[in-house]
Amino acid sequence: MHLIIIIASVLVIVIAGPHLWVRHVKKKYSADIADMPGTGGELASHLVQRFGLDDVRVVMARSGGDHYSTKEKIIRLSPETFRGKSLTAVAVAAHEVGHAIQYARGENITKLRAKYSPAAQSAEKLALTIFMFSPVILAVLHVPQLALLTVATGLIALLASVAAQMIVLPLEWDASFNKALPILVDGEYINPRQEAAVRRILRAESFTYVANTLADMFRLWRWIAILRGAAR
Repeated sequence: MHLIIIIASVLVIVIAGPHLWVRHVKKKYSADIADMPGTGGELASHLVQRFGLDDVRVVMARSGGDHYSTKEKIIRLSPETFRGKSLTAVAVAAHEVGHAIQYARGENITKLRAKYSPAAQSAEKLALTIFMFSPVILAVLHVPQLALLTVATGLIALLASVAAQMIVLPLEWDASFNKALPILVDGEYINPRQEAAVRRILRAESFTYVANTLADMFRLWRWIAILRGAAR
């Protein structure tokens, strides 16, 4: 019994830990700063002009929707980032501009996302599709063993998605530490006392996709409960 509790605790830490850490770091530095020169949205627009990204637009998106759309060439910032005057808002905005710079320059590192992101998305869709239709199949066929096979298949798909996101990590790291941080420090958009906090935020931002993909694995446990009910 103790072993099961230990294993379960480790799984929760491994799966949920990164997601909770990313949220904690961003929230910790999310308070607006009175003497911050501008919002995250204003900084992103300024940097787009500064680096000559003439075909890139900056728009406000849904909450949690910070990302750079490579196809549309749009930097989408959540309301918290777009309107915020916090260290988190400024760091996240600079990170997304970093992605726009990567693609504008045609850097080789951008090929990672083009190669592996579709694989990650396909794996996650496969997992969700399996989970979605399994209760119906179980209810019709009444084959309890199918529940175990379904869970195993879904878990493999989710793990493949996590692995693909891990491969893309260098792209995120580059946007944070080879683009955003030098821009913010050398351009004096932040003061020296704020650099350590901005480093933490940018580190968390680099792991956002991996953390979110791991958090999605909690869906597995919810579907396990449903499948167990359907198999009875």
